[in-house]
Amino acid sequence: MITFHAVVWLDHQEAHIAFFDRDHATTQRIHSKSQHKHQGKSTDMSAYFANIAKAVKDCHEVLLTGPGLTRQQFKDWYVQHAAALSQIVVGSIASDHPTDAQLVAMARQYFKKFDAMAADPTQI
Repeated sequence: MITFHAVVWLDHQEAHIAFFDRDHATTQRIHSKSQHKHQGKSTDMSAYFANIAKAVKDCHEVLLTGPGLTRQQFKDWYVQHAAALSQIVVGSIASDHPTDAQLVAMARQYFKKFDAMAADPTQI
């Protein structure tokens, strides 16, 4: 399902991605194959981040949410490896572990305000 908006909640273990438009929403989960940090050494998250980037590549606007460290690591990764995401990621906000329904509701509120400020005719 290609939609105008997506919201990605991610931490180091999994990403919850909700694709939605005014009338529809669908969710997808992507699990990291990396293990937890072992003895202070971080694991390579490249394949995990690449799968997230691939999932949202056709969206027009993407909101990132979740714990700060993983969101920042993802941003650092996509700036280097998937620069096109820099053009569609419109925000990054901290959040705890929402349900999929809470994630979509939060993103709808965010994009409602964002689209009103940007004068997006698809949302008015």
